[in-house]
Amino acid sequence: MNVLLEQLEEFNARLIACGARYALIGGLALSAHQLPRATQDIDFLLNRLDADIVDALLTSLGYSCIHRSEDAANYRRGAGAIDFIYAYRPRALLLIETAQLRQVGAQSLNVVTVEGIIGLKLQALTNDPRRVQDGVDIRNLIEKHHADLNLTQLYDYFLLFDKAALYDELINRQ
Repeated sequence: MNVLLEQLEEFNARLIACGARYALIGGLALSAHQLPRATQDIDFLLNRLDADIVDALLTSLGYSCIHRSEDAANYRRGAGAIDFIYAYRPRALLLIETAQLRQVGAQSLNVVTVEGIIGLKLQALTNDPRRVQDGVDIRNLIEKHHADLNLTQLYDYFLLFDKAALYDELINRQ
């Protein structure tokens, strides 16, 4: 985890300097929302318009692009990995705009809200039902933050991915 936090510190300062619009998602974002979980990489939601700037930045830091499409990119440097989902739809861009400054290790950075992380995990689970850990993360986030969740926004995410029954199950458990 310390290696990831060092990578994050190095990269985050440069993201800020180049004006990229982004927010942390994935395992480190869960930790920022008081739900620590082991992770192997750093995951960001990045405004797709900033993809070229970030690609050049990562290349200058010695990262290799392993994959890049219109929707996502993956970079590696030694044991370090940084992955991006590109935001271009209004709902995804709103996740970046509404990200909150959170403490991650020794630094503060933009982190997608709990509701937004749940929405992203619902999408991942819908795209690949074998992603069991995403279901566990959703349950744990709801359990940990139930009292503070925007239930209307959360329900909209569950509806978007045709998972209203799961919403009822998870919310009624609280």
